[in-house]
Amino acid sequence: MTENKLPNLNSQDEETKFKSDSLLKLTLRNILRQRSAIFGGTILLFLLLVAIFAPAIAPFDPDFVLIGHEEDIKRRSDPCIHLLGCPEEQPQHILGTDGNVRDVFSRVVFGTRVSLFVGFSTVGFAIIIGTLLGALGGFLGGWVDNLIMRTMDVLLAFPSLLLAIAIVAVLGHGLQNALLAIAIVSIPIYARVVRGSVLSVKEQEYVSASRALGGGSMHILFRRILPNAIPPLIVQGTLGIGTAILDAAALSFLGLGAQPPTAEWGTMLGTERNQIFTAPHLVFFPGLAIMITVLAFNLLGDGLRDAIDPRLK
Repeated sequence: MTENKLPNLNSQDEETKFKSDSLLKLTLRNILRQRSAIFGGTILLFLLLVAIFAPAIAPFDPDFVLIGHEEDIKRRSDPCIHLLGCPEEQPQHILGTDGNVRDVFSRVVFGTRVSLFVGFSTVGFAIIIGTLLGALGGFLGGWVDNLIMRTMDVLLAFPSLLLAIAIVAVLGHGLQNALLAIAIVSIPIYARVVRGSVLSVKEQEYVSASRALGGGSMHILFRRILPNAIPPLIVQGTLGIGTAILDAAALSFLGLGAQPPTAEWGTMLGTERNQIFTAPHLVFFPGLAIMITVLAFNLLGDGLRDAIDPRLK
């Protein structure tokens, strides 16, 4: 009489890995079919290259004051490009100079580093904490779920920017405190997304099969449930980076985030906001940089959502 052997967890892991690889390839093909994702990803790649090679792209250090180093240099001078007809005797500054006689183009270029760092670091921190809280709440349920989610509901009851301002007011001004504040107010969003995905995934048959084969709670949560709950989190995180950059720029504009002389777009806007009619280029170019960056992440996030969510097909 032959003995029936139950499949072990190792064979199930290999099958799951094979299916994950196939799903990853299919997802990448779907992403490449989305024009918004390609366009947003191209802009984002360009911004990443600008941030990486900022010292080679910028003609000056972002904090370098040009007084005494260039003749006839003026505060808040208009953009000057020799190839476009600017007089040769006039110093060339592609985006002009600011009120402290610093090259605006150099400061905008180096500001890319700050803004991308703000976006990735705050959202990364919020995703890690939010994922752990949402996964534990959705998987364990009961009083743990109630405690975690009611806390998240309290944080969501406040407007995010106002709550971030309050946190910075308590912790003190500065870019690091602004990053922490933005990350804290973003945690509930990712916690709720992960909790909803976990509640849906943990009822699937393969999770029940893994439990029947002797899989432990942590094994089921981190090897079976969470990998299948990640796609909505990726989309939300991509969209959240743009929001984090906007919030950081708003805090810096109000003087609560990055402090002068840091080359940060929100700080540049706040410093020169009174010159919008006399020297509009000092406000236009940092604002344009913020708009392009946020647009890139929004387009990428929309494309990822269309490629990953099967309900939109």
